[in-house]
Amino acid sequence: MLRITDQITLADWELTESFSRSSGPGGQNVNKVETAVELRFEAERSPHLSPAVKARLKRLAGRRWTQEGAIVIRAEETRSQQRNRELARERLAEMVRAALVAPKRRIATKPTLGSQRRRLAAKSIRSDVKAGRGRVSDEEV
Repeated sequence: MLRITDQITLADWELTESFSRSSGPGGQNVNKVETAVELRFEAERSPHLSPAVKARLKRLAGRRWTQEGAIVIRAEETRSQQRNRELARERLAEMVRAALVAPKRRIATKPTLGSQRRRLAAKSIRSDVKAGRGRVSDEEV
């Protein structure tokens, strides 16, 4: 069980962990110990998430979202398999928590009368500045 919030927990059947050897330096340890963790969460089939949350989660997951509707998170930062498991689960929980927050709807507003007048005044001042940059003729002098 993975606890996301007080109301939402993910069941064990939704999560699958597989282990492999980590890449990069590490001496003999990296050659014989499978410390990298690949956590797979069956998001599309999850009964705990609403369709709106699943849509936001899909957008947040990006490339980590598979065609089958699962999220794959890989953790191989530490040399400890247990710590990598915790990191992967923390990342998944943070991603689901972010998807639970519904974005605020933007309410369109009209510019105030004062802001419109200030904008037009600034435009006319700028217009006068640019008009004064013209070529100077001999007749005016």
